[in-house]
Amino acid sequence: MDLFERTEQVRTGAGERAILVHMDLPDAFGREDLEEFHHLVVSSGVVPVAELLGKRDRPDPALFIGSGKSEELAQLVRQEEADVVLFNHALSPAQERNLERAAKCRVLDRTGLILDIFAQRARTHEGRLQVELAQLRHLASRLVRGWTHLERQKGGIGLRGPGETQLETDRRLIRDRIRAIEARLEKVRKQREQGRRARDRSETPLISLVGYTNAGKSTLFNALTTGEVYVADQLFATLDPTLRKVRVPGVGPAILADTVGFIRHLPHRLVEAFRATLEETVNASLLLHITDCSAEERDDNVASVNEVLEEIGADQVPVLHVYNKVDRLGDAPRLDRDEQGRPWRVWLSAREQQGFELLHQAIAERLAEHWVDRWLRLPPEAGRLRARLHEAGEVLAEEAGTDGAMLLRVHLNRVHFERLLREAGLSEKDVSVPAPQVAEGSAHSYNPERSHKAG
Repeated sequence: MDLFERTEQVRTGAGERAILVHMDLPDAFGREDLEEFHHLVVSSGVVPVAELLGKRDRPDPALFIGSGKSEELAQLVRQEEADVVLFNHALSPAQERNLERAAKCRVLDRTGLILDIFAQRARTHEGRLQVELAQLRHLASRLVRGWTHLERQKGGIGLRGPGETQLETDRRLIRDRIRAIEARLEKVRKQREQGRRARDRSETPLISLVGYTNAGKSTLFNALTTGEVYVADQLFATLDPTLRKVRVPGVGPAILADTVGFIRHLPHRLVEAFRATLEETVNASLLLHITDCSAEERDDNVASVNEVLEEIGADQVPVLHVYNKVDRLGDAPRLDRDEQGRPWRVWLSAREQQGFELLHQAIAERLAEHWVDRWLRLPPEAGRLRARLHEAGEVLAEEAGTDGAMLLRVHLNRVHFERLLREAGLSEKDVSVPAPQVAEGSAHSYNPERSHKAG
């Protein structure tokens, strides 16, 4: 049995019978939600047949749950004929090994369970590489558990002597495989950087959807983009990032990105493995933080997402909070503003497509500082600038003046606007004019009745 066949044995399988173990521990030692644990277990495809609950002041160094509970666990495994024991906590390699010896059954901790779910859900080549990288890093510290024969050195004719142990061979194979995956993911990262540079050149804003898993990100993404991202009422229904070009009223073209859902105490190895994917979040112009407002633990979920955003360096990106599933509360969609009057939180229902006009309004206002919406008076010699503005499709209205000048209303990205002015040798002060109702009295060349929308 080779290394990767043994790796597959660690994963849970559909239809397996599982014992769930949850200990009530003080916050200092980690807290996990039991209901969320049930959702994780069901999402993995195993069948929970029994629970072992308890309370401890601190985990036991050897068995985590203590010797008494470990004997109770072994009896429960025999009684229920369980195939695997799933812990709602992070276990050390030694604790996993000791628990497997006591229960005579495979043991997976919370991190291993989440890795298994990710392995089942990854569809793209990049996603599978990222999951395999996280699994190998997790497995590297657990090679000794259950495979004591690996500690023996190779023997036989021609192989005697101080040769490499099987355990050392496996560790070397894992290191080599990790390096190979990291090199391939580095190529993916460079490809993403090229795509981002192209977006930067066009000044197209990137709006990234983030949030707790099962909060409705993919449902909202599909409603806004008419996309076909897989949607299901389960944790981590989608892993692979999806980008679509959309047109936001009041903003214009934008890129909308749907990312992997977060979870409380998301394993650090997964954050590291998915860093290339999460860079779409770090480089976003605006984050839409999607929250299930009907969930009792919504405040804790928001805090968990914020922790991950801080870990990946996205805590400085502007955020608009979107409280989804407002229909479950029986409330109407609404828009909340902060002390400065800026949109702060939008309450909507992605499934019922209620409150989308408020969301568009909030996005437009939050991105307004990056955009210019004003009237310009271009002199006759600025014909090239006028043509460039039309090429970009950013002219909303236009009127010819009697002196050959042109009055235009433009809406475009500020960086793009300033670059076009520099190329034409003009400044914003040179061409900016008041709005039409003011311009009509001061600029007789403007006739509002003849104004038309640019086609």
